[in-house]
Amino acid sequence: MKTLKICLLLMCCWINQALASNGVILQYHHVADDTPPVTSVSAEQLRSHLQYLQDEGFDVLPLPDMIKALAENQPLPDKAVAITFDDGYRDILQNGHPILREFAFPYTIFVNPAQIGVQSDQLSWDDIALMGQQGVTFANHTQDHIHLLQRLPGEDTQQWLARIRNNILSAEQQLADKVGYSLRYLAYPYGEYDENLQALLREENFVGFAQFSGAISSASDFTALARFPAAGIYANLQTLRVKLNSLAMPVLTNSLSSPVALESQFPSPQLTIDLADIRPHQFRCYINGDVVDTQWQENQVTVLSGDLALNPGRSRINCTAPSKRRPTRYYWFSQPLFKPDQNGRWRD
Repeated sequence: MKTLKICLLLMCCWINQALASNGVILQYHHVADDTPPVTSVSAEQLRSHLQYLQDEGFDVLPLPDMIKALAENQPLPDKAVAITFDDGYRDILQNGHPILREFAFPYTIFVNPAQIGVQSDQLSWDDIALMGQQGVTFANHTQDHIHLLQRLPGEDTQQWLARIRNNILSAEQQLADKVGYSLRYLAYPYGEYDENLQALLREENFVGFAQFSGAISSASDFTALARFPAAGIYANLQTLRVKLNSLAMPVLTNSLSSPVALESQFPSPQLTIDLADIRPHQFRCYINGDVVDTQWQENQVTVLSGDLALNPGRSRINCTAPSKRRPTRYYWFSQPLFKPDQNGRWRD
């Protein structure tokens, strides 16, 4: 009986540790009413998001603190969130920064050094210095926000990777010279990457941030960490609150080795899932918002995408399942898919 009690105690500690080692990263771009709706939140929407985080007891952490804890397999607060912005738009300073300071929430901006001081809608280095003094951290979004998967005419794989490596490292050096530190974080422009770019980041000791949905954990791939977009149609607080309370799906294996897809139909990936806290019959997968069938064999599930057409651009397969121990919280998995158009171009 004593041994059983000790085992149960250890199991409870393990469960709490597993749940604590999850975090959610939010991704924004513009804070404005006159910018592209798909990448924008109004100041009022941003305020409502931050108010929810405060009211519901979320711990809003600096992104470096979250990443360090997960990389070192250290526990995070029960509901840990980090806030990020891509592209370094000036309206972040004008409209978003005052609200974030009001709530005393830290955040990170991924910037393109080659565009600073060149494009009028971008932050200036003086802006960045001021915001840095007020607790904002800055990280790499490449020099010029190019499509990293796009190859130049006649460019082979080695030449392409050498060009991309130079772009990323030169941007990191310029950013470090200006802000005084190097996080070695890279947010992929347009969220696009493949296994070659992931290997490049691994070689250069970078952490990669993508744009597909999901929570992250110590078991996540640190060359392509999920972030929940929180602008445009995703700014709705009713749906965003479910994502903020999500957990990283415990995927052990994934049959898809690359997110780049050239086929005309969605693939049907096979996932191996740790089912300790998940009931297979509650596991749901979605494509374009519609439920698709799944097929289980022990702890392996195949997402049956059928004959759904895969169009050029960026697509996702999303899967969710409620936690058995915390049924109000959902495990979340997203498989991004990137497909060029018929001319081999990657769409903005």
